[in-house]
Amino acid sequence: MTYYFKGFPQSDQNKSLKMINVDELEERAKEVMPEPAYYYIASGSENEWTWRNNTAAFNHFQIIPRSLTDMDDPQTETEFLGKKLKTPIMISPIACHGISHKDGEVATALGAKEAGAMFSSSTYANRSVEDIAEAAGDAPRLFQLYLSKDWDFNQMVFDAVKAAGYQGIMLTVDALVSGYREANLRTKFTYPVPLDFFTRYQGGQGEGQSVAQMYAASAQKIGPDDLKKIKERSGLPVLVKGILCAEDAQMAIDAGADGIVVSNHGGREIDGAPATIDMLPEIAKVVDHRVPIIFDSGVRRGSHVFKALALGADLVGIGRPYLYGLALGGPKGVASVINQLNDELKIDMQLTGCKTIEDVKHAMITKLPYSSDNLPSSTDPTVKPPYPVTDHNQMKASYVTGTDGEEPAPQVAEPVDTEGGASH
Repeated sequence: MTYYFKGFPQSDQNKSLKMINVDELEERAKEVMPEPAYYYIASGSENEWTWRNNTAAFNHFQIIPRSLTDMDDPQTETEFLGKKLKTPIMISPIACHGISHKDGEVATALGAKEAGAMFSSSTYANRSVEDIAEAAGDAPRLFQLYLSKDWDFNQMVFDAVKAAGYQGIMLTVDALVSGYREANLRTKFTYPVPLDFFTRYQGGQGEGQSVAQMYAASAQKIGPDDLKKIKERSGLPVLVKGILCAEDAQMAIDAGADGIVVSNHGGREIDGAPATIDMLPEIAKVVDHRVPIIFDSGVRRGSHVFKALALGADLVGIGRPYLYGLALGGPKGVASVINQLNDELKIDMQLTGCKTIEDVKHAMITKLPYSSDNLPSSTDPTVKPPYPVTDHNQMKASYVTGTDGEEPAPQVAEPVDTEGGASH
């Protein structure tokens, strides 16, 4: 079945997914997602050099296999901010999970809970932190904050997040404005489903707006004093998300940061920025275990998780792959993605004699030089393949693409049987 919100198709699946690797889900997701929503996920900024190299750069580091270790049955359990986890793989925050599934972030949180992974949700989430808390119970979770210019809005968010049992706030500092995302412009993407915090505070703002319009409401300047103010007003640990420079990591710690998130926003902001894995060792050296480190951007393999842990991370976030899993399989699809990467991680642990995640953090890694490319973006007309048309990925006439903040015409959500008839 496909569920429609004002003509926008949403998956309602909840099934485990079979895959050889998580990359193959990217192409399969086209069968169930409208083109603008798909490319909102599957794209980066400008020529997408950084987006591609986030993954390619893992090849700059090589895992040294170990033999005669007399070890078997590796274990991936770990702990973060006092919460026990079955895996060091976590759900990194992405806006608007409703483009992948009708239950949005609730479905994602349930998948993370099933896999025993840390979950995080965005300020631009469709579902409320209260809905997520009710569904996920005491499963561990973090909240990603886009700091608003309006501190009354910020305080509303802090109070709700703390009451909903979140363990901490990730303050995003690398997205003060939206990167130049050609895919969003070419497909005229606007958020098709209401964003909860904007609905409760501003009566529905968010739905029908572009990414750039939403970012315009966020603070365009953030400094150490803002971090201190957030810690004081929220009463929660605050991690600084979007660090690529060791000097910035030190500045964040000096201002009271409870953690560092090494990230370049998945290559969606500055194109030409270095891959996160290339910057992780230098940042980890400066942090020197004073606070925990989360790493994300470009992770597609268990070996990527292994390398990030060995180079200084405590948790390793994934983004796009779990949204494809969400679209194709709902909560169980999200769990399938996490479990696939975790199974690959266990193989690398076995072949390097690493019994625990702590052992992985001391594994032997070497580094060799590389070369790169400067290809056009994936939605450039010279390289973009035709987008598939199926019975399940088409918008209805009642869904109107927003322009300049114009909202689509109201229509109640209607579940539709994908075999042909309406379902009631």
